Amino acid sequence: MAPTTRQPAEHQDPPAADAPASPAARGKGRPRSAAADQAILDATREALAELGWGGLTMGDVAQRAGVAKTTLYRRWPSKSELVVDAIASLFDQLECADRGSLQADIEAVVARFAELLTLPETQAALLALFAEGSRDPQLRRRIRERIVQPQKVLVELGRANAQARGEMDPDRDPAAADEEIGIIFDTIAGTVEHRLLVSGEPVTPEWIRRFTTLLLGPFPGLLHRPAAGA
Repeated sequence: MAPTTRQPAEHQDPPAADAPASPAARGKGRPRSAAADQAILDATREALAELGWGGLTMGDVAQRAGVAKTTLYRRWPSKSELVVDAIASLFDQLECADRGSLQADIEAVVARFAELLTLPETQAALLALFAEGSRDPQLRRRIRERIVQPQKVLVELGRANAQARGEMDPDRDPAAADEEIGIIFDTIAGTVEHRLLVSGEPVTPEWIRRFTTLLLGPFPGLLHRPAAGA
């Protein structure tokens, strides 16, 4: 059975006869294709916008993305995992660049967040996730891990930038700082989502400026920020 002509008995690396040798291949199976992943996530959001949560099937997503169902299931074993990642990949576009002041930093993030929330596929996916997550603890945990926690990093970065500029005092109590970061994130995300997804009101530059002014006013450390000329 075992080949004996080309391989000494004690050789530790037998040739792989059932898979092409490739430097990119490591671990189990073939390396994932970033293009296929993106096609699947795009197809998921498109299908959600058209069909809603109840009408979305893994087979339909695979067909839209042009991949085999086995390929889809190998990457995402369940619909809920797939939808969470489809939304997470959109919000991964958010960034907190240093624009010179904490208010300017937050306004830029809020504007981009609102822009993403106006997309039909984002709205359909989020509303479906909210509904399903209310009765599925595992789905809620995945939402926290893949969507909420990565976006909280933006608040941490904005806070660090403000401290580096002297707008905020350094953190003296890590636990208190972490709690404040969570409150700020919940306030920003909850307010913008409620305005767009529940009230159906627009998020305009004027509204964003008024919102950030109200948001930053009560936090003691932010009183150290330079006064605006007008």
